[in-house]
Amino acid sequence: MTTSQTLNGKQPTVTMWQTAFDECLNKMPVTNVVSKQDLPIFAVIITANINVSDDVNDDLQQPLTQNIDNWITAWANQQAQWDLLNVNSSDAAQAASACFVSDDKNNVIENDRLTPIDTCKYLLYPSSVDAIKHLSYPEKITAAAHVIDEQITAMLHDKLGNQFDCHILLASKLTKPHKLAFFDMDSTLIEQEVIVELAKATNIGDKVNEITESAMRGEIDFNESFVQRVALLKGTSTEVLDEINSSLTLSAGAKTTLATLKAMGFYTVLVSGGFTYFAKHIAKKLNMDEFHANELDTLDGMVTGDVVLPIVNGEMKAAIVQKIAQQKGIALSEVICIGDGANDLAMMAVADIGLAYRAKPIVQAKADLAINCTGLEGVLYALGVNALSQKK
Repeated sequence: MTTSQTLNGKQPTVTMWQTAFDECLNKMPVTNVVSKQDLPIFAVIITANINVSDDVNDDLQQPLTQNIDNWITAWANQQAQWDLLNVNSSDAAQAASACFVSDDKNNVIENDRLTPIDTCKYLLYPSSVDAIKHLSYPEKITAAAHVIDEQITAMLHDKLGNQFDCHILLASKLTKPHKLAFFDMDSTLIEQEVIVELAKATNIGDKVNEITESAMRGEIDFNESFVQRVALLKGTSTEVLDEINSSLTLSAGAKTTLATLKAMGFYTVLVSGGFTYFAKHIAKKLNMDEFHANELDTLDGMVTGDVVLPIVNGEMKAAIVQKIAQQKGIALSEVICIGDGANDLAMMAVADIGLAYRAKPIVQAKADLAINCTGLEGVLYALGVNALSQKK
C-alpha cells in the first residue's frame, strides 16, 4: 500500500491551494484594507458525475470538465465584482501530487464503489479595490458566498440535473492543513440506522416510530427519547446484536476516505449517538483512531434496558470534539466534522469545516458544505483532493 506524499512539509492539496491563492494575490489590486487571510477569495469546487445522461443535457459535446469550465467562465464574465482563476489549469495544479491511497497497481481500495466523477476547481477573487472594501465585513462575505452558491448551483442544475455537488468556501480554509476528522456513524460511515435494524429484529418498530414522532413534535427531547428506546430493547439477546453487527455495510467510499485521510496525517474519530457495541466494530474496520458512543448495558447475554450515562447527544458530540482537539493540541480551526443528522450540527458548528453527507435538508442548509452526488469520498473532493483514480 502506498500513501500520498507531502510537499514542503504540507499536505499536497494545501500546497496546491496556497499556490493558487498566491496567484490571485498577484493579480488582485493592491489594498491594505484587510489581512491576506481575511480577503474575500472563494474556492469553488465542482464535483460532477461523468455519467451525466444525454436526456439531462444534450449539449455535452465536449469533455465534462471543458463544459463546466465554459459555463463557469461565462458566468464569471458577467460578474462585475469577481475575477476567476481556474485552479485545474493554473500553475497550482502542478504543485499537488496524487493525494489518495492506492495499491501497487494504482487502484483505489478494491470494491469501495466510488462514483465516477470529474472535479473542477476555481478561485473567485475581487476585481477591484472597491469590491474588496465592499466585502471587508464578515456578514457581507457570508452573504456573498450564499449568492455565489445559489447562482452557480442554479446554472449547473439546468445543465446537469442533480448529478453534481457545488462547494463554495473561503479559500483560506484550504490553504492550511486540517488534522482532525470526526465522523458520525449511522447513515454516514454505514448505510444503516442501527436503531432501525434493532427495531426490525426485535419487532418494536411501531413503538420506536411513536417515540421518534413524539420527539419530532417537540414533546420529548433527545435524551428522553433515547431512554425510552433503550428501555424497549430490554431482554434482547446479544446474539441478535452480533447478527446486526455482521450485517452492517460501510457507506460507499468510506474505506478510501478514511485511508486517504490517515495518509494525509489526519487523526480520525467516530462519534455516534448510537451504541459502542456497533461503533467499536465499525471503527476497527476503518482503522480509526478512536470511537465514542453510548454504552449498551448487557447482563448474562441480554440487554438490560438501562441507560449508561452520560448520553452522547448533539451537545455531547460537540464536547467530545473540543476535548479531543484540546488533548491532541489541535486547534478547532484544523478540525472537520461529517454527519447527516440534526444531532451532528453542534459538532459541525465548532469545527472549521462541517460537511453534511446525504443529509436532511435542515442539516444541508446549516452545514458549510453538502455532499449528495458521490459516496463518502465526496469529503475528499470537498477538501480539494483531485478525482480519485479508478484504473483497473
